Amino acid sequence: MKLYYPAVFLKEKDGRYSVSFPDIPEAITCGENLENAIKMAEECLGLCLEGRKEDGEEIPKAHFENIETGENEIIVGIEFDSIEYNKKYNNKAVRKNVTIPAWLNELAENDNINFSQVLQNALMNMLHIL
Repeated sequence: MKLYYPAVFLKEKDGRYSVSFPDIPEAITCGENLENAIKMAEECLGLCLEGRKEDGEEIPKAHFENIETGENEIIVGIEFDSIEYNKKYNNKAVRKNVTIPAWLNELAENDNINFSQVLQNALMNMLHIL
């Protein structure tokens, strides 16, 4: 699932950028330059949205209209891809019990099939995650 939020980038006097998200007040970060600030904003947005999700809090809707900017401020749309974020930061393994026919189990074991890998691949295929 991909979400997009507006971020306000303020160019500081020393050339660095401060970043805030009008729809997510706790999401504040900075970067050495614009490229670094965008990367930091993506990570900050992910941390805040996943934190809200874990805490059972509402994920706010993004509002791109009527954002007031001051001097040296620009609006940049920042993407949050929950699948990519979780691939990177939430790779903890969980145990699942499955039931398959005995004959299929025997054939797979004889072929040294990794059941966990097969299930992961099948789930990613079914969910269209490449």
